Parts: sequence; C-alpha cells; structure tokens
Amino acid sequence: MLSIIQAAGWPIWPLILCSILALAFIVERFIKLKRSRVITPNLTDEAIGISRDSVPTPDVIAQLGDHSALGQVLASGWRAIASNPQCSAEEMRAAMEAAGRQAAHQLERRLPALATIASAAPLLGLLGTVIGMIEIFGSQAPSGSLSGGNPAQLAHGISIALYNTAFGLIVAIPALIFWRYFRGRVDEYVLELELAAERFARHLERLCPGRAEEPSR
Repeated sequence: MLSIIQAAGWPIWPLILCSILALAFIVERFIKLKRSRVITPNLTDEAIGISRDSVPTPDVIAQLGDHSALGQVLASGWRAIASNPQCSAEEMRAAMEAAGRQAAHQLERRLPALATIASAAPLLGLLGTVIGMIEIFGSQAPSGSLSGGNPAQLAHGISIALYNTAFGLIVAIPALIFWRYFRGRVDEYVLELELAAERFARHLERLCPGRAEEPSR
C-alpha cells in the first residue's frame, strides 16, 4: 500500500484525507443516530402520563430534555408552559416546532460533508490521473516527439496514474452508500418526531392557561 501511495504521487494525499474524514463521519453518525439516542420507546406515553393534570417540576423537565432528541422536543412544550403563565396553545406549538427544527438539524450534521466527499473524491482522483498523465507524456517526449519513448515504461506510468482514479472511486462509493443510508434514517426519525410532537401538543393544549375558551352553549 505504501508503495502504491508513493507511486501515485502527491495528488493521492487529498484522497487519503477524504477517506479518513469519511470514515470518521460514518462512525460518528452510526453512534449519534442510534434509535435510543433519538426515539426512546414509550417516552411520549410516559410524558403524557406525568403531565396529565399539570406541568411537572423543572427537574423533571430537564431530565426529559437530556433523554433523547424526542425528549428535547417534548420538554420544550413543558418548558414553554412552565415559563409563561399565559402561554397560549400557539406559543407552545411554536416552541415545540423550534425544538423540532433544532433536533432535525442535529440529526443531519455531517451528512452534507459526507455527500461532498462522495461527490468530490472521483473528481480528485481524475485530477490526479490527469496530472500523472501530463507528467508521463512530458517525460516520454522531452523534445516534443513520442517516437523516442519506451512503450513499456509508458504503459507502466499510465497504470500508476490510474491509481488516483481507482482510489477516488474506492473512497466515493462507500461514502455515497452511507450518505444515502443515513439520509433515509434521518427522514424516518424526523417523521416519527413530528408525529410524536403533534400528539403531545394536542395533550398539552388543555394545560395552556392562555388557550381560547370554548363558547358555552
């Protein structure tokens, strides 16, 4: 491997950096996108049970917010009502929507960078190959003619130049696969967060002191 890197020349070093970054992003996303860190089972039911009659204490709210991404969204509804005695249902929903957008942003971290690596790695590999080909043909024909070149040496030089393209594809293909995988997982989590937040918001509406009273009949 070291001999291939040395033969490919300096253009392969950006690809090596891209491969290290891609591996780090993939491992980090696998850890951060574990279901237990995002959607805790039965957490919405437990939160509804705790706040059936009133908003819980600040310690309970903070504990829920530290639980998972879903906990952050649900705790924002409690926090909005607890911090504002005249909180309306619209204000409570706005606070939960803001927390939901922040949670979605956290879930999508590193994904744009991983997509950039998947797109740029083949281009970097092609650039390295083009530079290698220029150097090879230049060394084969110092006087402007290819007739004096060594065909075997030329073929060997071309094969070495193609190392960059091959390495670029080796980096790009896994990066693209994992980006698509994480993208699908994030979309699934965001949908589950939205559904859980809507259910919890309907529960909290009756606890909002500032909600509009229904007209008496």
